[in-house]
Amino acid sequence: MKSNYYFSVEDILTRKHFEHAKVIAGHKGLKRKVKWVHVVEVTAIRNLLNGNELILSTGLALKEEGTFLSLINQLVDCQAAAICIELDTNISTIPNSVIRCADANDFPIIVFEKEVPFVSITQDIHSVLIHYQYEMVKQLDSYAQQLNKKLLNVNHFREILHVLHKELDVPVFLELKEQNVEIYPPFRRPEEQRLRMCYLRHKKSIDAQFASTKLILFEQEYAELSIYRSSLPFSEYELLLLDRTSTALAQFLMRELYFEEKKRIEESKWIMSWIKGEHSFDRIETYLSDLKINIQGGVVSICQLKRTNENETLDLTYFNLVARSIFEQQGFQVLSEREGNDLIFILLDTRLNKDWKPRIVHAYERIRDSDLFQCNSDIIFSTGKYQKELMNIHNSYQTAKESILYRSKIKDHKGYYFYDDLHLFRLISIVQKNGDLAEMLEECIHPILDYDKEHDGNLLQTLKVYLSCQGSKQETAKRLFIVRQTLYHRLKKIEELLGEHYMTPEKRIALEFMLAAHEYKQSLNFQGCTKVKGVIP
Repeated sequence: MKSNYYFSVEDILTRKHFEHAKVIAGHKGLKRKVKWVHVVEVTAIRNLLNGNELILSTGLALKEEGTFLSLINQLVDCQAAAICIELDTNISTIPNSVIRCADANDFPIIVFEKEVPFVSITQDIHSVLIHYQYEMVKQLDSYAQQLNKKLLNVNHFREILHVLHKELDVPVFLELKEQNVEIYPPFRRPEEQRLRMCYLRHKKSIDAQFASTKLILFEQEYAELSIYRSSLPFSEYELLLLDRTSTALAQFLMRELYFEEKKRIEESKWIMSWIKGEHSFDRIETYLSDLKINIQGGVVSICQLKRTNENETLDLTYFNLVARSIFEQQGFQVLSEREGNDLIFILLDTRLNKDWKPRIVHAYERIRDSDLFQCNSDIIFSTGKYQKELMNIHNSYQTAKESILYRSKIKDHKGYYFYDDLHLFRLISIVQKNGDLAEMLEECIHPILDYDKEHDGNLLQTLKVYLSCQGSKQETAKRLFIVRQTLYHRLKKIEELLGEHYMTPEKRIALEFMLAAHEYKQSLNFQGCTKVKGVIP
């Protein structure tokens, strides 16, 4: 096996000054790693160690069995490597209780049967450790350069896994999101199955024979890279190699996803034809069958971006990658298109459609909370009608566009709108298309509109608030920030213009409908005047 810069207790026993050393307890712990050497003659050591230290002692403070036992327990808790004790200087024997404790914790106790110079031991071992550190830094730099060269012409992530395997000569595991784990190099089937079983056990309960690191893309865990060995524990050098390899893999995967997204945008004409209803059923069915996913339905979401700083630009390709990752976690296969500054997402539902809306809301909130949009832009989503038949996806697109008109009328919005929530505005739209809405408005509320225009008044706003307060004069005055006498005067004028029975149930329903219709007409007029797409009114 290749040198891995792992210096163990077992290695120390081969050094000079240990010719007359003897292991009397903790034989199973001889593979423990040694990072440093300390000479210790105190018994309260718990706060003085960082782990993996080899302890040298003359036993001066260990004459009492209870004190000796306490020290061993502290060393075990601090994950020290081992303790070396010089016999016949201050103590001549090791108590049986101490040996039993060390054996139970696989903690090596080494005794010197002859006097040895501790200063020579520390100099010798520290020189080895410092040399290891120096060589490790050089080798890590060489390995990083090798990875950087590989990234220039790598075509598949297995080529990067090969570099790590060649360096460490251990099996390498890469588990991409929602895919089976990839094992490199390829093994014969029995050995591959054994390794897969070991990996599955490691995923359920962390196994020290594995070392793993996460690959984070777009603030999400995208993959996990692991190495496996059943003998020696992994050294610091090997963990650093694993970390550098994961960084190179993340760069490669990011590049692949970015190019894939660019290609998808370039090939987007088909999607635009689909949402405009220009494709036949056969063409749509053929396209969806190539995706090889079980689709329950679909819905169109239109994303509008507003930059708070016009001098800054937003990378829409990167935004697509972020949004796609989040939508996919909520069970949607995503097809995206750009129209001006707007982004159109066709969300193909792969789960039960009864909970599609909460899942989309969760995705919207996560996208809006992303760091990408907290600094330079605001974002609004408008969602159309859910379609079980994807032949009708153009209906979802049209209803998503329609819901944009009314977003300012929906109360307590959080930056996302659903066609399903339009309620009364949808009914008004039907009346507008199939009846004479203008004539109804003229008959019902134009006296109010004419009065406000002529006298620069606010009777219309007063009427809206009065109806929303269920006819409560006290609440209406409070919400309008006026005194009761002013409100009474306005209500009297409204009664003169609309008739004394305008608050009867039938007339009140008609009034509320006409007030909403007036807002609807205003939205249409305003939208007709807005020429710049993607700017939020």
